[in-house]
Amino acid sequence: MRISTTIFLTDETVTPVRLARELEQRGFAGLYLPEHTHIPVDRRTPYPAGGELPREYGRTLDPFVALGQAAAVTERLALGTSITLIAQHDPIDLAKQVATLDHLSGGRFTLGIGYGWNVEEAADHGVQWSTRRELGRDRMALMRALWADEPTAYEGEFGSVQASEAHPKPVRRPRGPVNGPRTLIGGGAGPKLFAHIAEYADGWLPIGGRGLTESLPRLRAVWEAAGRDPEALQVVPHAVLPSPGKLAHYADLGIEEVVLQLPPAKELEVLRALDAYAAYL
Repeated sequence: MRISTTIFLTDETVTPVRLARELEQRGFAGLYLPEHTHIPVDRRTPYPAGGELPREYGRTLDPFVALGQAAAVTERLALGTSITLIAQHDPIDLAKQVATLDHLSGGRFTLGIGYGWNVEEAADHGVQWSTRRELGRDRMALMRALWADEPTAYEGEFGSVQASEAHPKPVRRPRGPVNGPRTLIGGGAGPKLFAHIAEYADGWLPIGGRGLTESLPRLRAVWEAAGRDPEALQVVPHAVLPSPGKLAHYADLGIEEVVLQLPPAKELEVLRALDAYAAYL
């Protein structure tokens, strides 16, 4: 099982360069970074985990800039977003960012996408909450048109692009209906999410991994009904606080990668967490 990590990198934490070097030297598989552009102070949306919203949410570094630094100082470490708030991006700009990072890292990038939870943040980006999933689906389709080998036009409900020269291209070759970098969708188990995973992704990025025994068979059924290769589905539990029993359970379910949560802290505290997690490598 590959052991990757995630962390809220901020202006107050360990730096991307220092962390990436430590992860690669210690044998961790990857680094995934979250995204929040801003957190409106007048926020009515409750924090999903309950209680006060942690300080780091309003201080996160831009994941693409931070991962670019990490890519430049490593050779093997996988790099990913967990997640990119897909509805909040201009898809033409995002397609260029993703393809560039994937190209410069030698195909090490995973695009983890999601639809968010903070209504006020999304609203400032012009996102209508009720249609954010359909908007995200449309934006991914437009991005795939720009990543296609030949100039390809796209006309969607929310956006369009003319047939265009758009380089660099992501390193991975098309697989089934998917082209572009490895793409995982985050979110809670449900029919709509599973349908989108089967339609335009490589797999699922569930937070914490709770309930996988019940939800995985449902996802696999949707995946196979869509004509996808049963062996190709990837499920990557994310933001996991590990224990030997938990990781053994994931292995029994056929899961090949787990993303462990690091504290949003200064260098010494993060290094202590890596020392503790080394037992799982």
